[in-house]
Amino acid sequence: MKLKISHSNTYSYDAPVDYALQQVRLTPTNNKQQTVLDWSVEIEGGKEELSFDDQHGNRTLTVSLDRGNFAIEVKASGTIETHDSTGILGLVHGRIPLWHFKQFTDRTKPGKQIRALAKAIDVDNQLSSLHELSREILSLASYKKGQTFVDTVAEEALSLGSGVCQDHAQIFISAARQAGIPARYVSGYLMINDRIDQEATHAWAEAYIDKLGWVGFDVSNGISPDERYVRIATGLDSKGASPISGLRLGSATESMIVSLQIQQ
Repeated sequence: MKLKISHSNTYSYDAPVDYALQQVRLTPTNNKQQTVLDWSVEIEGGKEELSFDDQHGNRTLTVSLDRGNFAIEVKASGTIETHDSTGILGLVHGRIPLWHFKQFTDRTKPGKQIRALAKAIDVDNQLSSLHELSREILSLASYKKGQTFVDTVAEEALSLGSGVCQDHAQIFISAARQAGIPARYVSGYLMINDRIDQEATHAWAEAYIDKLGWVGFDVSNGISPDERYVRIATGLDSKGASPISGLRLGSATESMIVSLQIQQ
């Protein structure tokens, strides 16, 4: 399947900004599940300072805002050919050892409820147990917007009983790691069949399963990623795989407008 994607993020400020930097992870790469046919990232109101591959292999741009400016826009667009691998990325080993993906972060540290979920995981039958974990998470924390925020941690979202894809992925990751299974966060795009315009990027989890390698689990939709998915970054949690993150100096108030279109 060929997917055409157009994604822009515009950050506006109510006062001129003297200094601001953003890390942009919006460049998909080739792998078993996708082939990049064409792709570009354009900056308006700022400039690219540095381009590099981070420790997870994510193509990362460091972007600065033009001094004294009131806005900056980051636009990513292109065409990706996707391949259905039933969610299996495979035995892919990067520069980070697998034990690193068993470590908890502030956002994935398990509490009482997540530790209880992890006890039900059969490490000798990982694939079916993790699919069951995905279903159980969705039954305990339904998909609902406006209940959690960008810095909500996994245990908190589970306690609230609702969340979005970020929360579902981090709960899954936390429980898998508690059971001793390497797991990571994936940010990317999902084509929704009945619409072109979308509100935000998507997120899911991957676990490293013996003899299969990395396998994806989209808890929010109850499936493993198929040809409608495009991956752009991975990390230990939502912070590490964030499509855009940054800092700025000064007291200016920031607002953001996102425009995202995905179509076959």
